[in-house]
Amino acid sequence: MSTTTTSDTGTDETSTTVETYFDTYNETDPARRAALIERAWTSDGRHVDPLLDVEGHDALGEMIAGVQARFPEHRIRRTSGVDHHHDQVRWSWELAGPDGTVVVAATDIGELAEDGRLRRVAAFFGDLP
Repeated sequence: MSTTTTSDTGTDETSTTVETYFDTYNETDPARRAALIERAWTSDGRHVDPLLDVEGHDALGEMIAGVQARFPEHRIRRTSGVDHHHDQVRWSWELAGPDGTVVVAATDIGELAEDGRLRRVAAFFGDLP
């Protein structure tokens, strides 16, 4: 059994995909957000978290718009490096208000497609039990 792990940033391509993923959550213009989603996600991309399970570019855009509506002026920011091996990637993040108050912290585990875009992301809220 072999293990391949890169810590902090993974590959440049993977880091760019993850940064674009975060840009989508912080983009309030629907057209620009749709372009970012297309850049970061495959057309059948699926996001699963404790509250939602969505698939496809349109559903991803609607999910993000819903988060922005519920938490206006909040930003999602990465709080860890990007860990990447094979087609798997993970990172941690938090949603914070304008005053820096953290609403939720989470870890995402993603699967990359051959073209480097995200195929699946599963978000786990809070610390491990």
